[in-house]
Amino acid sequence: MDNNKTTTKIQELTYELKVEEVMCTDVETVGPKMPVSQLRDVLYNKRISGVPVVNDNELVGIVSIEDFIKCLEQEEMNALVEDKMTKNIKTLYADEPLVHAIMKFEKYGFGRFPVISRKDKKLVGIITKSDIIKGILKKLESVYHDEEERRYRASHIFNDIIADEVFLKFQYFVEGKNFDKAGEASTGLKKTLYRLGLSPDIIRRAAISTYEAEINIVAYTDGGEITAYIDPHQIKIIITDKGPGIPDVEKALQPGFSTAPGWVRELGFGAGMGLPNIKKFTDKMTLRSTVEKGTHLEIIIKLSDYRIED
Repeated sequence: MDNNKTTTKIQELTYELKVEEVMCTDVETVGPKMPVSQLRDVLYNKRISGVPVVNDNELVGIVSIEDFIKCLEQEEMNALVEDKMTKNIKTLYADEPLVHAIMKFEKYGFGRFPVISRKDKKLVGIITKSDIIKGILKKLESVYHDEEERRYRASHIFNDIIADEVFLKFQYFVEGKNFDKAGEASTGLKKTLYRLGLSPDIIRRAAISTYEAEINIVAYTDGGEITAYIDPHQIKIIITDKGPGIPDVEKALQPGFSTAPGWVRELGFGAGMGLPNIKKFTDKMTLRSTVEKGTHLEIIIKLSDYRIED
């Protein structure tokens, strides 16, 4: 198998975990009217390099140690935090997949992101790169023994069936525009593949690819279907929708290209990496789309280099 298509448990967890599962909920905050001279004690005593600025429970900015140093150099220690803070704040939603946080850290180079509730936009936490690492390591520790045990008690379902041809079919219906349920289909398929005893790497590739396709259905269409066909040689997953279609398929396959509307981007999706990621983690991808009629995506993950675990 192509090593470039190999996935790791860490990659899988970045899709599975939510920001709220790794963020710090004990958040130190300051008010906008605090003098910069008092900011030093907050940063030093809490051993932090930045702090959200909150006014009447509303997030209004973020101030960092770099802002403090600039004030110190320019002898502006009597200035108010509201005059030196960053007001154009980049935030994350608590229920976003962790992979979105990683992408934003890479894109903006920030040291931290405030985390807000999708429902009322209130500050509920803060996340740093260190929080992400600690969260993933903690999750790895909790799932390691379960995955290893599963390897050695996997199903013999294909070996036990006598037939000239056999396959399993699993179908999932995806509701468009409903991000509260986004990811349920891919999670269901992932759990099913685990119970069939497939290789963990195969399962990760299928789960990530299906998740990306599912998010596209939710973000761009009124709904669609995901159907997985599994036989002893491959997993074939067909994703269909009756959405607006893709005007330029070649452009859609370019990393970073996105036609996501503003409301989708506001929810933290639409980064333009869905189709490139699917292509990366599958052995074959076929995409057909007709404007105003819908899209048909077929992906194949080969099992020929693997076997059902004994």
